[in-house]
Amino acid sequence: MSHKRIPKRRAAMAAGGVVALGAAAVLLPNANASQDGGSPDAAPAPRTLKAADASDLAARLAGLLGDTFAGSYYDPGARQLVVNVVPGDNDQVVVEAKEAGAAVREVDNSMGELKSGAQTLKSRASIPGTSWAIDPRTNTILVTADSTVTGDRWDRLESTVEGLGSGMATVRKSTGTFKTFASGGDAVFGGGARCSLGFNVTAGDGSPAFLTAGHCGVAADQWSDAQGGQPIATVDQAVFPGEGDFALVRYDDPATEAPSEVDLGDRTLAISRAAEAAVGQQVFRMGSTTGLADGQVLGLDATVNYPEGTVTGLIQTDVCAEPGDSGGSLFTQDGLAVGLTSGGSGDCTAGGETFFQPVTTALEAVGATLGGEGTGAGAGDDGAVSGEGGSGAAGSGADDGGAADGSGADDGDAADGTGVDGSDGSHPTG
Repeated sequence: MSHKRIPKRRAAMAAGGVVALGAAAVLLPNANASQDGGSPDAAPAPRTLKAADASDLAARLAGLLGDTFAGSYYDPGARQLVVNVVPGDNDQVVVEAKEAGAAVREVDNSMGELKSGAQTLKSRASIPGTSWAIDPRTNTILVTADSTVTGDRWDRLESTVEGLGSGMATVRKSTGTFKTFASGGDAVFGGGARCSLGFNVTAGDGSPAFLTAGHCGVAADQWSDAQGGQPIATVDQAVFPGEGDFALVRYDDPATEAPSEVDLGDRTLAISRAAEAAVGQQVFRMGSTTGLADGQVLGLDATVNYPEGTVTGLIQTDVCAEPGDSGGSLFTQDGLAVGLTSGGSGDCTAGGETFFQPVTTALEAVGATLGGEGTGAGAGDDGAVSGEGGSGAAGSGADDGGAADGSGADDGDAADGTGVDGSDGSHPTG
């Protein structure tokens, strides 16, 4: 495998750059447009929204509705925001939600009840190989158990879910095992681990840096763009496990140019800003092992019990990932940064679920902002943006998309006890 170094004053690795081997996803130009149809005298009707606009509206309505609010999700077919409400005495807030452009649906479980149920799961069933997230589409807590959750551990999980009461939670089994995917976007290497660069950012003091997974940041202090190469960046902050899975890694050369863009292999996609995810939203993931993949957001504020510890505040999706994809970028077709690959189960042949660290939370925690304007093609260009074909950008450590020797998470690629050998259920992805 060949690797290119990042010359001084040349652009740093584009986030997620890699040939998209076997990816079925095709990134289309932005075709969604906000609109507000109907005559001025007609009854309020749900607005047609882009997913990012729906997420912003949901945040505003959550504050407006107060205890009446029971979650929301994006309906990609109708391109509408659906807001759940529990029946109450104040119908005026529901009217205001409709006037704001949301489709309103009455449900049984309040957000307070669902969050209380999630807290009960945390205190009684934090079993390695399990996860849970509130699913606003079913108005329940979606609990997932991987293939290692059997016997007494399965009995404990099942009895805890039953104890929450009828209609509060659903349990499903995953055929794989939860693991971190250390190995990944443009490949970066450190301490025997291989991970993916997520997004280039600007640190609080103005210096160039990038975000990646926290379990990568605790695996090694220094990172290179080539296996066995000289370090090009040093970890500044890392969180894993605990309240997130993210790390800020500063480029050692302060003259490094770090544009905010994702390398799709044959072209780049400019990233304009970070955005919150919305349940039901279509998202795309780039990783150095598996390339480009897409899917939907299934849940927010997810809790995942990896063997290394519990991680909270993640995004749950049905996007596939494999070892080496950890830290890689999750984004939208119109150039919004959404997440960093953490871990999950399954692979890109059989499918599975993958969890992501929200970019907005990571940026706020480390005091960074998205870097300079990208120079690549944006989502508004004519024609589809495909991840197939082409080679990685300069500095890509994965121009053939293959995993480096010993880079897989099952090979114990993270140092000092943070590696994942598949011995006990869920793991982050590295």
